Amino acid sequence: MAAPSIRARVRAEMIDEIKAVARRHLATDGANLSLRAVARDMGMVSSAIYRYFPSRDDLLTALIIEAYDALGAAVEAADAGRDRLDLRGRWHAVCRAAREWALTHPAEYALLYGSPVPGYAAPADTIGPAQRPPLTLVGILRDGYAAGRIDPPPTSEPPEPLRADLADLGGTLGGGLPEALLARGMAGWTQLFGLISFELFGRINDALSHRDAYFDHQTALMADLIGLPRAA
Repeated sequence: MAAPSIRARVRAEMIDEIKAVARRHLATDGANLSLRAVARDMGMVSSAIYRYFPSRDDLLTALIIEAYDALGAAVEAADAGRDRLDLRGRWHAVCRAAREWALTHPAEYALLYGSPVPGYAAPADTIGPAQRPPLTLVGILRDGYAAGRIDPPPTSEPPEPLRADLADLGGTLGGGLPEALLARGMAGWTQLFGLISFELFGRINDALSHRDAYFDHQTALMADLIGLPRAA
């Protein structure tokens, strides 16, 4: 494969620099990005930046995809570092990796899981990257179910309308899981990001000081809900 041309390399470097400046704006101004402000910080005329990102939404999309991929890579690496049948250990490793990434990249986390950006609609390009973190959990559930190591559901089957939704979702995520198990997995995943959001956005500042212990305790409760077996 031929090496990229000088022009292509310069363009890629410029795009990376624009995104780096935009991330700094996320940290100070939130998701209300201004291409003019980014161009000003780079010493460019505002019209020049449109050659790289035709609109604010294009720049936001690039940042969102990059953030989802970074979070996905973090949780996938944490999962890969554990024994495949250590289901609870994998779950805790994935949860801790997601939290660590969020605390290290609060502005990017807020872009992904904070308030929706007014006027912005995420395009289909973001779907694949957004699925990387939950697909990691689905992999834990699938391995445990295939090995017969998931505890029976502690509650009744989901109601019929929800079962149809879960069946569709299971097909999208790879299939092979009972609707009741997928529902419990979704409960654990949504509680995980609620837990991270409460910590990151200051909702427990005056309530809890031992946050590492609190986080591990809460994720253990989620593992119980999902049905992940405890170590012998």
